[in-house]
Amino acid sequence: MECVEEKFKGLSLARRSRPDEATYLLHVALQPSDLLAVSCSNFTIQLHNKHTLARVGERRGHTARMCGVTFAHSSPDLLYSGSADGTVRGWDVRRPGTEAVQMFKSDPSHLYCSFDLSCSDMLLCAGTEKVGEDSYLVFWDARKPGSGLLGSYSESHSDDITHVRFHPRDKDRLASGSTDGLVNVFDLSQGAEEEALVATCNGVSSTGSLCWSGASYTQLLCLSLDEGLHLWDLSQLDTEKPLAVFSTGDARSLTLLEDGGGVDYLVGGAWLEETQTLLVLGGKDSGELHLMECDTGGLRLLRSLKGGHASTVRCFLWDAAEEALVTGGEDAQLLLWKPGGVELAAGKRESMKSQSDFRLKSRAHKKYSYQKEKKTKS
Repeated sequence: MECVEEKFKGLSLARRSRPDEATYLLHVALQPSDLLAVSCSNFTIQLHNKHTLARVGERRGHTARMCGVTFAHSSPDLLYSGSADGTVRGWDVRRPGTEAVQMFKSDPSHLYCSFDLSCSDMLLCAGTEKVGEDSYLVFWDARKPGSGLLGSYSESHSDDITHVRFHPRDKDRLASGSTDGLVNVFDLSQGAEEEALVATCNGVSSTGSLCWSGASYTQLLCLSLDEGLHLWDLSQLDTEKPLAVFSTGDARSLTLLEDGGGVDYLVGGAWLEETQTLLVLGGKDSGELHLMECDTGGLRLLRSLKGGHASTVRCFLWDAAEEALVTGGEDAQLLLWKPGGVELAAGKRESMKSQSDFRLKSRAHKKYSYQKEKKTKS
Protein backbone atom coordinates (compact mmCIF):
# COMPACT_ATOMS: atom_id res chain seq x y z
CA MET A 1 0.00 0.00 0.00
CA GLU A 2 1.38 3.39 -1.02
CA CYS A 3 2.32 5.75 1.80
CA VAL A 4 -0.08 8.67 1.96
CA GLU A 5 2.78 11.14 2.41
CA GLU A 6 4.32 9.96 -0.87
CA LYS A 7 1.00 10.34 -2.67
CA PHE A 8 0.73 14.02 -1.75
CA LYS A 9 4.43 14.87 -1.81
CA GLY A 10 4.54 15.76 -5.49
CA LEU A 11 1.23 17.64 -5.70
CA SER A 12 1.51 21.02 -7.38
CA LEU A 13 -0.77 23.32 -9.31
CA ALA A 14 -1.41 22.03 -12.84
CA ARG A 15 -4.51 23.85 -14.12
CA ARG A 16 -6.57 26.89 -13.20
CA SER A 17 -10.06 27.84 -14.41
CA ARG A 18 -10.92 31.52 -14.29
CA PRO A 19 -14.60 32.26 -14.91
CA ASP A 20 -15.52 35.80 -15.89
CA GLU A 21 -18.37 36.18 -13.40
CA ALA A 22 -17.77 36.83 -9.71
CA THR A 23 -19.29 33.83 -7.96
CA TYR A 24 -18.50 31.41 -5.17
CA LEU A 25 -17.82 27.79 -6.13
CA LEU A 26 -19.80 25.87 -3.52
CA HIS A 27 -19.78 22.13 -4.38
CA VAL A 28 -17.96 19.90 -6.84
CA ALA A 29 -18.82 16.42 -8.13
CA LEU A 30 -16.87 14.00 -10.32
CA GLN A 31 -18.03 11.98 -13.28
CA PRO A 32 -15.09 9.51 -13.42
CA SER A 33 -14.79 9.41 -17.19
CA ASP A 34 -14.54 13.05 -18.09
CA LEU A 35 -16.49 15.74 -16.23
CA LEU A 36 -16.56 17.91 -13.15
CA ALA A 37 -19.81 19.58 -12.10
CA VAL A 38 -19.59 22.70 -9.93
CA SER A 39 -22.50 24.44 -8.21
CA CYS A 40 -22.14 28.21 -7.91
CA SER A 41 -23.57 31.00 -5.78
CA ASN A 42 -25.30 32.47 -8.86
CA PHE A 43 -27.50 29.32 -8.88
CA THR A 44 -25.84 27.82 -11.97
CA ILE A 45 -24.03 24.51 -12.51
CA GLN A 46 -20.80 24.72 -14.47
CA LEU A 47 -19.47 21.66 -16.31
CA HIS A 48 -15.72 21.32 -16.80
CA ASN A 49 -13.39 18.84 -18.48
CA LYS A 50 -11.69 17.16 -15.52
CA HIS A 51 -8.29 17.00 -17.27
CA THR A 52 -8.01 20.59 -18.55
CA LEU A 53 -10.69 22.36 -16.44
CA ALA A 54 -12.01 23.88 -19.67
CA ARG A 55 -15.67 24.80 -19.30
CA VAL A 56 -17.80 22.60 -21.54
CA GLY A 57 -21.32 23.48 -20.46
CA GLU A 58 -23.67 25.23 -18.08
CA ARG A 59 -27.03 24.35 -16.55
CA ARG A 60 -29.50 26.98 -15.34
CA GLY A 61 -32.87 26.61 -13.71
CA HIS A 62 -32.50 26.88 -9.95
CA THR A 63 -33.72 30.13 -8.42
CA ALA A 64 -32.19 29.97 -4.93
CA ARG A 65 -28.95 28.90 -3.25
CA MET A 66 -27.77 25.41 -4.11
CA CYS A 67 -27.03 22.65 -1.61
CA GLY A 68 -25.04 20.19 -3.70
CA VAL A 69 -24.44 18.28 -6.92
CA THR A 70 -23.83 14.55 -7.45
CA PHE A 71 -23.63 12.19 -10.41
CA ALA A 72 -25.63 8.95 -10.51
CA HIS A 73 -23.46 5.88 -9.96
CA SER A 74 -24.86 3.52 -12.61
CA SER A 75 -25.87 6.27 -15.09
CA PRO A 76 -22.97 8.73 -14.91
CA ASP A 77 -24.48 11.06 -17.51
CA LEU A 78 -27.27 11.88 -15.03
CA LEU A 79 -26.41 14.73 -12.70
CA TYR A 80 -28.54 15.69 -9.69
CA SER A 81 -28.64 19.09 -7.99
CA GLY A 82 -30.53 20.39 -4.97
CA SER A 83 -31.59 23.90 -4.05
CA ALA A 84 -33.41 26.07 -1.53
CA ASP A 85 -35.93 26.75 -4.29
CA GLY A 86 -37.60 23.52 -3.16
CA THR A 87 -36.45 21.30 -6.01
CA VAL A 88 -34.02 18.49 -6.67
CA ARG A 89 -33.34 18.33 -10.41
CA GLY A 90 -31.86 15.72 -12.70
CA TRP A 91 -29.82 16.82 -15.73
CA ASP A 92 -28.61 14.78 -18.72
CA VAL A 93 -25.13 16.23 -19.22
CA ARG A 94 -25.03 14.88 -22.79
CA ARG A 95 -27.91 17.12 -23.85
CA PRO A 96 -27.31 20.75 -24.82
CA GLY A 97 -29.45 23.43 -23.27
CA THR A 98 -30.46 24.01 -19.69
CA GLU A 99 -33.71 22.11 -19.20
CA ALA A 100 -33.71 19.54 -16.40
CA VAL A 101 -34.94 16.09 -17.44
CA GLN A 102 -36.20 15.27 -13.94
CA MET A 103 -37.79 17.28 -11.14
CA PHE A 104 -38.49 16.27 -7.54
CA LYS A 105 -40.55 18.38 -5.12
CA SER A 106 -42.29 18.04 -1.77
CA ASP A 107 -44.41 20.55 0.16
CA PRO A 108 -44.16 24.14 -1.18
CA SER A 109 -42.95 25.28 2.26
CA HIS A 110 -39.90 22.98 2.07
CA LEU A 111 -36.62 24.75 1.31
CA TYR A 112 -33.79 22.24 0.90
CA CYS A 113 -30.41 22.84 2.50
CA SER A 114 -28.98 19.35 1.81
CA PHE A 115 -29.57 16.32 -0.40
CA ASP A 116 -27.95 13.05 -1.49
CA LEU A 117 -28.45 9.99 -3.72
CA SER A 118 -28.14 6.42 -2.41
CA CYS A 119 -25.38 4.14 -3.71
CA SER A 120 -28.01 2.05 -5.52
CA ASP A 121 -29.35 5.16 -7.33
CA MET A 122 -32.82 4.19 -6.10
CA LEU A 123 -33.42 6.75 -3.38
CA LEU A 124 -33.07 10.52 -3.16
CA CYS A 125 -33.18 12.29 0.20
CA ALA A 126 -33.30 16.01 0.97
CA GLY A 127 -33.11 17.84 4.29
CA THR A 128 -35.20 20.96 4.79
CA GLU A 129 -34.87 24.18 6.69
CA LYS A 130 -36.99 24.38 9.80
CA VAL A 131 -40.68 24.73 8.94
CA GLY A 132 -42.66 25.95 11.93
CA GLU A 133 -41.63 23.54 14.68
CA ASP A 134 -40.41 20.78 12.37
CA SER A 135 -37.56 19.91 10.05
CA TYR A 136 -38.02 17.22 7.43
CA LEU A 137 -36.07 14.48 5.72
CA VAL A 138 -38.00 13.83 2.51
CA PHE A 139 -37.57 10.80 0.24
CA TRP A 140 -38.27 10.06 -3.43
CA ASP A 141 -37.85 7.04 -5.69
CA ALA A 142 -35.17 8.37 -8.04
CA ARG A 143 -36.42 6.03 -10.78
CA LYS A 144 -39.87 7.67 -10.78
CA PRO A 145 -39.59 11.45 -11.12
CA GLY A 146 -42.93 13.18 -10.83
CA SER A 147 -44.48 10.37 -8.79
CA GLY A 148 -44.47 12.27 -5.50
CA LEU A 149 -42.86 11.56 -2.15
CA LEU A 150 -42.18 8.10 -0.83
CA GLY A 151 -42.36 9.50 2.68
CA SER A 152 -40.73 11.84 5.20
CA TYR A 153 -39.24 11.94 8.70
CA SER A 154 -39.95 14.92 10.94
CA GLU A 155 -39.20 13.92 14.56
CA SER A 156 -35.43 13.42 14.62
CA HIS A 157 -34.18 16.98 14.15
CA SER A 158 -35.41 20.29 15.57
CA ASP A 159 -33.65 22.74 13.23
CA ASP A 160 -32.28 23.07 9.69
CA ILE A 161 -30.95 19.75 8.34
CA THR A 162 -27.68 21.00 6.90
CA HIS A 163 -26.21 17.74 5.61
CA VAL A 164 -27.40 14.28 4.58
CA ARG A 165 -25.08 11.51 3.44
CA PHE A 166 -25.93 8.00 2.28
CA HIS A 167 -23.53 5.18 3.11
CA PRO A 168 -21.18 4.38 0.17
CA ARG A 169 -22.06 0.63 0.24
CA ASP A 170 -25.27 0.16 2.25
CA LYS A 171 -28.21 1.63 0.32
CA ASP A 172 -30.37 1.76 3.46
CA ARG A 173 -27.93 3.56 5.75
CA LEU A 174 -28.28 7.35 5.99
CA ALA A 175 -26.63 9.97 8.20
CA SER A 176 -28.09 13.42 8.76
CA GLY A 177 -26.73 16.47 10.57
CA SER A 178 -28.45 19.64 11.71
CA THR A 179 -28.02 22.99 13.36
CA ASP A 180 -29.62 21.40 16.44
CA GLY A 181 -26.20 19.84 17.14
CA LEU A 182 -27.31 16.26 16.49
CA VAL A 183 -26.08 13.74 13.92
CA ASN A 184 -28.56 10.92 13.34
CA VAL A 185 -28.00 7.56 11.68
CA PHE A 186 -30.93 5.69 10.11
CA ASP A 187 -31.55 2.18 8.81
CA LEU A 188 -34.17 2.97 6.17
CA SER A 189 -35.06 -0.70 5.71
CA GLN A 190 -36.94 -0.42 9.02
CA GLY A 191 -39.47 1.95 7.51
CA ALA A 192 -41.05 4.12 10.20
CA GLU A 193 -38.87 6.88 11.63
CA GLU A 194 -38.82 5.67 15.24
CA GLU A 195 -37.64 2.20 14.22
CA ALA A 196 -35.26 3.49 11.55
CA LEU A 197 -33.32 5.77 13.90
CA VAL A 198 -30.49 3.58 15.18
CA ALA A 199 -28.14 6.15 16.70
CA THR A 200 -27.83 9.80 17.63
CA CYS A 201 -24.41 11.38 18.09
CA ASN A 202 -24.04 14.72 19.83
CA GLY A 203 -21.96 17.03 17.69
CA VAL A 204 -22.55 19.87 20.21
CA SER A 205 -22.87 22.56 17.52
CA SER A 206 -24.24 23.02 14.00
CA THR A 207 -23.23 20.36 11.47
CA GLY A 208 -21.39 21.59 8.40
CA SER A 209 -20.56 18.32 6.64
CA LEU A 210 -20.51 14.54 7.10
CA CYS A 211 -18.25 11.87 5.61
CA TRP A 212 -18.35 8.07 5.94
CA SER A 213 -14.89 6.59 6.46
CA GLY A 214 -12.93 3.56 7.65
CA ALA A 215 -12.07 0.25 6.00
CA SER A 216 -15.73 -0.88 6.11
CA TYR A 217 -17.15 2.64 6.26
CA THR A 218 -18.22 2.17 9.87
CA GLN A 219 -16.79 5.52 10.94
CA LEU A 220 -18.50 8.87 10.51
CA LEU A 221 -16.72 12.23 10.36
CA CYS A 222 -18.64 15.37 11.35
CA LEU A 223 -17.29 18.87 10.77
CA SER A 224 -19.22 21.68 12.46
CA LEU A 225 -19.89 25.18 11.19
CA ASP A 226 -17.71 26.60 14.00
CA GLU A 227 -14.72 24.40 12.96
CA GLY A 228 -15.27 21.54 15.39
CA LEU A 229 -14.35 18.00 14.30
CA HIS A 230 -15.78 14.71 15.57
CA LEU A 231 -14.92 11.20 14.34
CA TRP A 232 -17.18 8.40 15.58
CA ASP A 233 -16.86 4.62 15.22
CA LEU A 234 -20.39 3.30 14.75
CA SER A 235 -19.21 -0.31 15.00
CA GLN A 236 -19.14 0.33 18.78
CA LEU A 237 -22.87 1.08 18.99
CA ASP A 238 -23.73 -2.25 20.63
CA THR A 239 -20.77 -2.18 23.00
CA GLU A 240 -19.92 -0.23 26.15
CA LYS A 241 -17.00 1.44 24.39
CA PRO A 242 -17.24 5.14 23.52
CA LEU A 243 -18.05 6.06 19.93
CA ALA A 244 -15.56 8.91 19.77
CA VAL A 245 -12.32 8.13 17.93
CA PHE A 246 -11.19 11.75 18.03
CA SER A 247 -12.94 14.99 18.87
CA THR A 248 -12.06 18.67 19.10
CA GLY A 249 -14.43 21.56 19.68
CA ASP A 250 -12.29 23.94 17.62
CA ALA A 251 -9.68 22.70 15.14
CA ARG A 252 -8.35 26.24 14.84
CA SER A 253 -6.83 25.91 18.30
CA LEU A 254 -4.64 22.94 17.30
CA THR A 255 -0.98 23.44 16.46
CA LEU A 256 -0.89 21.71 13.08
CA LEU A 257 1.28 23.72 10.70
CA GLU A 258 5.03 23.87 10.28
CA ASP A 259 5.14 27.47 11.51
CA GLY A 260 3.46 26.48 14.76
CA GLY A 261 0.09 27.90 13.78
CA GLY A 262 -3.24 26.38 12.89
CA VAL A 263 -5.83 26.43 10.14
CA ASP A 264 -8.51 29.13 9.93
CA TYR A 265 -11.25 26.73 8.80
CA LEU A 266 -12.04 23.19 7.70
CA VAL A 267 -13.33 22.48 4.20
CA GLY A 268 -14.36 18.82 4.45
CA GLY A 269 -13.23 15.22 4.56
CA ALA A 270 -12.76 12.30 2.15
CA TRP A 271 -11.91 8.63 2.66
CA LEU A 272 -9.05 7.49 0.40
CA GLU A 273 -9.47 3.78 -0.33
CA GLU A 274 -6.04 3.36 -1.88
CA THR A 275 -4.17 4.42 1.26
CA GLN A 276 -6.90 3.72 3.85
CA THR A 277 -6.63 7.33 4.98
CA LEU A 278 -9.20 9.83 6.18
CA LEU A 279 -8.19 13.06 4.48
CA VAL A 280 -9.31 16.36 6.02
CA LEU A 281 -8.74 19.58 4.10
CA GLY A 282 -8.20 22.80 6.02
CA GLY A 283 -7.22 26.26 4.93
CA LYS A 284 -6.13 29.78 5.73
CA ASP A 285 -8.16 32.84 4.81
CA SER A 286 -5.35 33.83 2.45
CA GLY A 287 -6.02 30.79 0.26
CA GLU A 288 -3.36 28.39 1.55
CA LEU A 289 -4.50 24.77 1.77
CA HIS A 290 -3.43 22.12 4.26
CA LEU A 291 -4.00 18.40 3.73
CA MET A 292 -4.30 16.50 7.01
CA GLU A 293 -4.84 12.92 8.12
CA CYS A 294 -7.37 12.19 10.87
CA ASP A 295 -7.24 9.06 13.03
CA THR A 296 -7.14 8.03 16.68
CA GLY A 297 -4.14 10.31 17.19
CA GLY A 298 -6.02 13.38 15.96
CA LEU A 299 -5.11 15.59 13.02
CA ARG A 300 -1.68 15.40 11.40
CA LEU A 301 -0.37 17.62 8.61
CA LEU A 302 0.50 15.79 5.39
CA ARG A 303 1.13 18.58 2.91
CA SER A 304 0.59 22.32 2.47
CA LEU A 305 -0.37 23.82 -0.89
CA LYS A 306 0.34 27.48 -1.62
CA GLY A 307 0.13 29.82 -4.60
CA GLY A 308 -3.31 28.72 -5.72
CA HIS A 309 -6.40 30.31 -4.22
CA ALA A 310 -6.69 33.93 -3.15
CA SER A 311 -9.41 33.44 -0.51
CA THR A 312 -11.49 30.82 1.31
CA VAL A 313 -11.88 27.40 -0.33
CA ARG A 314 -15.43 26.01 -0.23
CA CYS A 315 -15.18 22.56 -1.87
CA PHE A 316 -12.78 19.84 -2.93
CA LEU A 317 -12.59 16.26 -4.17
CA TRP A 318 -9.90 13.64 -4.61
CA ASP A 319 -9.78 11.94 -8.03
CA ALA A 320 -8.20 8.57 -7.20
CA ALA A 321 -7.85 7.49 -10.84
CA GLU A 322 -5.82 10.57 -11.72
CA GLU A 323 -4.25 10.98 -8.26
CA ALA A 324 -5.39 14.59 -8.45
CA LEU A 325 -6.97 17.11 -6.09
CA VAL A 326 -9.66 19.53 -7.29
CA THR A 327 -10.50 22.63 -5.24
CA GLY A 328 -12.96 25.50 -5.65
CA GLY A 329 -13.50 28.64 -3.64
CA GLU A 330 -14.78 32.12 -2.99
CA ASP A 331 -12.26 33.58 -5.44
CA ALA A 332 -14.30 31.95 -8.27
CA GLN A 333 -11.37 29.70 -9.13
CA LEU A 334 -11.40 25.97 -9.86
CA LEU A 335 -7.92 24.48 -9.42
CA LEU A 336 -6.40 21.13 -10.36
CA TRP A 337 -3.43 19.86 -8.33
CA LYS A 338 -1.45 16.90 -9.73
CA PRO A 339 1.88 15.18 -9.04
CA GLY A 340 4.56 17.15 -10.84
CA GLY A 341 1.98 19.60 -12.15
CA VAL A 342 3.20 22.78 -13.81
CA GLU A 343 0.59 25.46 -14.37
CA LEU A 344 0.41 26.48 -18.03
CA ALA A 345 -0.60 30.05 -17.25
CA ALA A 346 0.97 31.00 -13.94
CA GLY A 347 -0.28 33.78 -11.71
CA LYS A 348 -2.47 33.87 -8.66
CA ARG A 349 -6.03 34.99 -9.28
CA GLU A 350 -7.33 37.90 -7.25
CA SER A 351 -10.48 37.41 -5.24
CA MET A 352 -13.66 37.90 -7.31
CA LYS A 353 -16.09 38.36 -4.41
CA SER A 354 -19.13 40.42 -5.30
CA GLN A 355 -21.39 42.34 -2.95
CA SER A 356 -24.18 39.79 -3.43
CA ASP A 357 -21.89 36.97 -2.32
CA PHE A 358 -21.84 38.20 1.26
CA ARG A 359 -25.35 36.89 1.83
CA LEU A 360 -23.84 33.39 1.62
CA LYS A 361 -21.92 33.78 4.85
CA SER A 362 -23.02 31.40 7.59
CA ARG A 363 -25.82 32.88 9.64
CA ALA A 364 -25.97 32.51 13.40
CA HIS A 365 -27.74 29.32 14.43
CA LYS A 366 -29.65 28.65 17.62
CA LYS A 367 -28.45 25.75 19.69
CA TYR A 368 -30.85 23.32 21.30
CA SER A 369 -30.53 21.03 24.29
CA TYR A 370 -32.54 18.50 22.33
CA GLN A 371 -32.12 14.90 23.50
CA LYS A 372 -33.25 11.60 22.06
CA GLU A 373 -34.41 8.52 23.91
CA LYS A 374 -32.65 6.33 21.34
CA LYS A 375 -28.99 5.40 21.69
CA THR A 376 -27.24 8.70 22.21
CA LYS A 377 -23.49 8.78 22.53
CA SER A 378 -20.96 11.53 22.28
